[in-house]
Formats: sequence, structure tokens, C-alpha cells
Amino acid sequence: MKKNSILIATAASAVLALSLTACGGKSESKVDANGELHGEISLSGAFALYPLAVQWANEFQKLNPGVKIDVSAGGAGKGVTDAIAGVVDFGMVSRELSDAEKERGAVGFAVAKDAVVPTINAENPVIADLKKHGVTRDDLVALWINGEKKTWGQVAGTSNATPVVVYTRSDACGAAETWALYLGKKQEDLQGTAVYGDPGLAAAIQKDVNGLGLNNIGYAYDTKTGKPNPGIAVAPIDVNANGQIDPEEDFYDTKEGVVKAIVEGRYPSPPARDLYLVSKGVPTDPVVVAFLQYILTDGQKENGPQGYIEIPQDKLDAGLEKLGVKK
Repeated sequence: MKKNSILIATAASAVLALSLTACGGKSESKVDANGELHGEISLSGAFALYPLAVQWANEFQKLNPGVKIDVSAGGAGKGVTDAIAGVVDFGMVSRELSDAEKERGAVGFAVAKDAVVPTINAENPVIADLKKHGVTRDDLVALWINGEKKTWGQVAGTSNATPVVVYTRSDACGAAETWALYLGKKQEDLQGTAVYGDPGLAAAIQKDVNGLGLNNIGYAYDTKTGKPNPGIAVAPIDVNANGQIDPEEDFYDTKEGVVKAIVEGRYPSPPARDLYLVSKGVPTDPVVVAFLQYILTDGQKENGPQGYIEIPQDKLDAGLEKLGVKK
């Protein structure tokens, strides 16, 4: 999108300059006499959305060099808390907002889609059996929730007595909450060794040949090659629980395959999920509005190359309408 087109709605509806006082200490945000944007935007939250948000920020700043954008990861819980508190303009949130959060003023805009996948070490002792037979939802419940399955042989249907080392997340995050929802529970119900952040959990699986974790696809797969990151494999889910990975369930070798399966509805939802930018109330600052407008329009072209899925047009239109921007 050209710079001037980004400003059509914002310049028409906003005053020429608007002070940002909600976040305390922010510089003045304005559209100058030449139609140039000047100001600062801040985002914090979900590791799942962090790489894409950084890309959006970089591209938007190329179009608007007078804008500075700060993006930091720390988990969806931090993102929504920071947004409601007015510490940041947007919280990056990788789950649905709760009623309590909405009552406190949180407003969500769907901006991308991805999924959480079960990750194992690439040298897992029963990896060949897992790729052939997969894991069922009941297996995952027996591992993360009630602890009924404790060895890789019990998971793969073999005599292998190697213990499964289950990992979960220590931070309040959308990945673990979404995964728990798939298993019929909440994040606090997930058993296992708790590790902070998506990068930390991926690193734990890379180091532990017997490990079982959960990761956003952005951390399970390499963005450039589309292959699983070194030392990591994804355990295929036997969705129909027929004891084998059918052709329509066999798509985990590449990130592209997983993304295609999500789009076609072959991967369960959850753990496929929408990703949100969350603000306290509907944004009115012209620079913040312009950034979100960019994300909901031209910015969607960045989703695919970064390994994410574009949001359906009806949801994008709903976000623009909520924002008060003409479609």
C-alpha cells in the first residue's frame, strides 16, 4: 500500500496532532502538514505473533520513517495485561479474549492465524512408529492431563519402556491455553516440566531425546527452509483415531504442509487459532490507527512468507469497521 493510501481514513478523521498520554512518557503523535506520520507505537505479548509483528513493523516504518515501533515478546498473558493497563498500544494475544478482559476494555482485532503442534526430539526412540501411527487426542490427554501414559511404548503401541518427559509452559500464554482447550482443560491443568517461552520450550525439546512439548508452528519450523528446526520433529496427530496416519493427516514434514492443512480444515481447531492485536478500547490515535489499518489490509501479504495464514476477508472487514475505517 502506498503511504498516502494508508493515511486516507486517518487524516480525514483525526486532528492534525494528538498527544498520547495513556502510556505516559510517549512522544507526540501526529500527521504533519505534508501528510507524514510521526510518533511511536508499542506492542508486547505472544511469542506466536512476535516474528510477524516485527515484519509488519519493519515494513510500516519503511513507508513511514517518522514512526518508531517497539515490539517485545513475553507471552499472551503479558500482552493483554499491558494493553488493558495502557502500557502498550497493542497486546499480542494468541487466544480468545475472556469476558472479564473485555469488561476491562480489551478490544481484539484478528490479524493472523496459526497453530500449536506437539513437538518431539528428532532422535525420539519411537519416531518411526509415531510417524506411522501418530498420536491421538486421547494419547495427549493421557500424557498432559491425567498422566496415565508414562512411556513412549505406551504412546506408540510398542514395548519400549523409555519414559516420556513432558514439557509445558511456565508463562501465561496462548499456546498452552489453546493446547489445554484442545484437551478439554485450562493451562494450569497441563502437567510437565514448565519452561518459559516458545524459544525456551523448543530448546528443551532439542536437548531432550525423550521430550514431548508444544510449540507454535513458527518455533517448530524454520522460516527460511520450511523444514522442522534442527533437533525437532512434529508428532503427527491421528485425528480420526483409526490407528494410522492417513494421507490427509500426513502433512507435517514442512511448514507449508501444516499451513495448507489448517486452511483446508484438516488440522484440529483448536489447536489451530486466530492471533489478535488487542487494545484498550478502539484506537483513536492517528499513527496507531494507520498501523492497524495497514496490518488489516496490505500487511496481510506478509503473513504467508512469514509462515502464517491470512485472516478471512470478512474478519478483516469486521476489524476495519470496528476501527472506523472505510473498507
